[in-house]
Amino acid sequence: MKELELKYGCNPNQKPSKIYVANGEELPITVLFGKPGYINFLDAFNGWQLVKELKEATGLPAATSFKHVSPAGAAVGLPLDDTLKKIYWVDDMGELSPLACAYARARGADRMSSFGDFIALSDVCDKDTASIIKREVSDGVIAPGYTEEALEILKGKKKGNYNVIQIDPAYRPAPLEHKEVYGITFEQGRQELPINNELLSKIVTKNQELTDAAKMDLKISLITLKYTQSNSVCFVKGGQAIGIGAGQQSRVHCTRLAGQKADNWFLRQSPKVLGLQFIDGIGRADRDNAIDVYIGNEYMDVLAEGAWQKIFKVKPEVFTEEEKREWLNQMADVTVGSDAFFPFSDNIERAKKSGVKYIAQPGGSVRDDLVIEACDRYGMVMAFTGIRLFHH
Repeated sequence: MKELELKYGCNPNQKPSKIYVANGEELPITVLFGKPGYINFLDAFNGWQLVKELKEATGLPAATSFKHVSPAGAAVGLPLDDTLKKIYWVDDMGELSPLACAYARARGADRMSSFGDFIALSDVCDKDTASIIKREVSDGVIAPGYTEEALEILKGKKKGNYNVIQIDPAYRPAPLEHKEVYGITFEQGRQELPINNELLSKIVTKNQELTDAAKMDLKISLITLKYTQSNSVCFVKGGQAIGIGAGQQSRVHCTRLAGQKADNWFLRQSPKVLGLQFIDGIGRADRDNAIDVYIGNEYMDVLAEGAWQKIFKVKPEVFTEEEKREWLNQMADVTVGSDAFFPFSDNIERAKKSGVKYIAQPGGSVRDDLVIEACDRYGMVMAFTGIRLFHH
């Protein structure tokens, strides 16, 4: 198949629409089920690149959850502890395969943003992973293959209309890529920068102790940033993105957004949230939304009389700011990557509030000395990569 006609482009009025390889080669994909759209394919191809690179950089199965051409989550297949299983809603599924763990992490870190995601998997989709996908609201999945059991499970999703794409893992795009805007064609070399330990070798802080675990997390952060709309900042801990701040014009707004998402991820693990008693039959999305509101500033929206009874069996106590701060103070050894330099030390101050200890950024600001000074004040380790990772 050399081209695939689509229903429409970004919006229903943008017709005609299709995908094809400019040099006339065969498309490297097969649509097994469903009818993916224009944005689905944008998410699928960006997501595939991300998980492919994560697998190459870490040696572990990888998954990402994409929404509107940026990842909502990305992770590698490390085992889940009991707390993570519970907050990712997979505690009833027994032992999971590494790939399933990767997707549970990618989907579960920011469940609000991942709602209706497009999934990319680095490895052949297995039964465990398909079983998680089946229970989530999602637009589709791309992977290098599917087991028969996985296909049978996915076939039953959306009455057979769930988008399932198989991609040829041997496909390599041309070294030059093109994009057209307002009738003008832009050409550039593909972003083929390898994200490896060498990129993290220039440590500019007094603390030079970059652990192996931190190196892996920083690589996950930087690879995630390669496929996130700029400006972007990514917080990672334990093999998974826990907060992604994407598409902000201000660097510190990226850091605040990513930091708040990371905080929410950790707050969801607190005894106060784990102890919430939901009414029987509540939907997964309603449960996620209630938790998000409960741990935020608008908590009375779910605790007001007449409101809480529709969500909880027992009215929860207010999760006070003091209680939240006390819990968040336990957050430690978080890593942060930035797709461009931090121009001011306010980014470091905000990162510190979310337990950040390790940072990777290009460097090159006229205020690098102040940023380094802030890191030294908190005993952080910061590497200058020397490479910007803008993505548009």
